[in-house]
Amino acid sequence: MPMTGRVARWLGRSPIAIALAIGLSACGGGGGTTTVTVTVTVPRPTTQARVYLLRDGKVAPVSRFVSAPSRAALLQALAAGPTAQERRAGLTSAFPSGPDSRARLAQLVYTLTQQDPAGAVSYGGRRYTRADFEDETPAILVESPLPFQAVRSPLHASGTANTFEATFEYELRDAAGEVLATHVVTATSGSGIRGTFAFTARFAVAKAEPGTLVVYERSAKDGSRIHVVDIPLRLLA
Repeated sequence: MPMTGRVARWLGRSPIAIALAIGLSACGGGGGTTTVTVTVTVPRPTTQARVYLLRDGKVAPVSRFVSAPSRAALLQALAAGPTAQERRAGLTSAFPSGPDSRARLAQLVYTLTQQDPAGAVSYGGRRYTRADFEDETPAILVESPLPFQAVRSPLHASGTANTFEATFEYELRDAAGEVLATHVVTATSGSGIRGTFAFTARFAVAKAEPGTLVVYERSAKDGSRIHVVDIPLRLLA
């Protein structure tokens, strides 16, 4: 059976429409061909990326799906700001409205250097790197997993940290707040020099449920928890 097709242009964020003209041979003595046009909707190709919002004035990454990890697509996603769910979790944004601020520039630089964390971004006639925004970066920056991500055991976490003697701790909690996993993590550097870290946490849940990854540093003064960051997750069985 003959078949022809064409791909229609997408408009804005609409999916791709594919129109298929299918020739059907008529049955019976009349002969002839009947053409039927069928439109099939195919989702537009996307890729997962990070944009950096703010939590307590410090950069905090979240997940976004964009058409391509280009500067324009990333800036568009960043300009959209936090979702309602993210706002309820305490995430905000200084981008794009308002005067330039260090927090706003930090969001911009972190978002545009996600594929090359050591890279630079030109803005306003100057070049900036992530190192220029240490004051706008949390002591423990978890870049994976991202908020509301669904994870299975073992959970793989990574990011950067600048803590005393390069150490911090984590807890993985279930929906009831019970601790499923906890340990001390050592980054590649600390005490004024930001280093990288990665750790794995094994856990078991009977069914899918909300969970929280909590990272924090112990105060050298009194042992209390400081620089606490809560990352909401979806724990899968």
